[in-house]
Amino acid sequence: MLGKFLELSLVTPDIRASLDFYVSLGFSEAEVGEAWTHPYAVVTDGRVCLGLHQSDSFVPSVTFVRPDLLKHLDGLEQLGLSFEFRRLAGDVFNEVGWLDPSGHLLRMVEARTFSPSKRKATERTLCGYFSEIGLPTPNREAAKEHWERVGFIGMDEPDAPLPHVSCTSDSINIGLYDPAHVREPTLCFEVDDVKGALARLAAAGVTPQGRVPAPLRYQPAALLMAPEGTRVLLTAPLD
Repeated sequence: MLGKFLELSLVTPDIRASLDFYVSLGFSEAEVGEAWTHPYAVVTDGRVCLGLHQSDSFVPSVTFVRPDLLKHLDGLEQLGLSFEFRRLAGDVFNEVGWLDPSGHLLRMVEARTFSPSKRKATERTLCGYFSEIGLPTPNREAAKEHWERVGFIGMDEPDAPLPHVSCTSDSINIGLYDPAHVREPTLCFEVDDVKGALARLAAAGVTPQGRVPAPLRYQPAALLMAPEGTRVLLTAPLD
């Protein structure tokens, strides 16, 4: 329904600082096009792409690409979606956006904004294996229903070290978390040896910032902070 995941679109006041941070983690920079008029860069670990937008007017979003976007609007409206914006014309970059029940923006664009990366999904960063985008979600049942409506499969994970709802698709996984545990959109990674990963990150000039969610404080876990404020959570894999 949504097409393919394109990027987690982030807003940064300093695109060079954000770009340097993710590259230091082991992300690769992708070649971008000219869809946006503001400064724009993309980094990827082979599984998730992050769009870095330096613009006061751009809104962060989970962004998908769907060719022939206009043809799919009726189907989206029949799902009960209420668009926050529609930019559809011959002389603009076609895009629409709406909010999930937690207020997170989902964006659909008609064409890719960067070239596909040649990086393999098996090529890990210093953070380990990317598992999902974690979103703070006050009403997880309502949000789960929304994500299922647009094509994801929702699974309750009450026994996970950090309880959440996992919404999966063939191109990206979204985790719905209690805002007391995940306060901002978070990149969630699993790494076999958290202590070893932190040593390698320290050698690259990256140190933890902030406290991990309370349920993880007595488990191997660490929280990193990107210059634009994005959280990066490292945890040990589930047994």
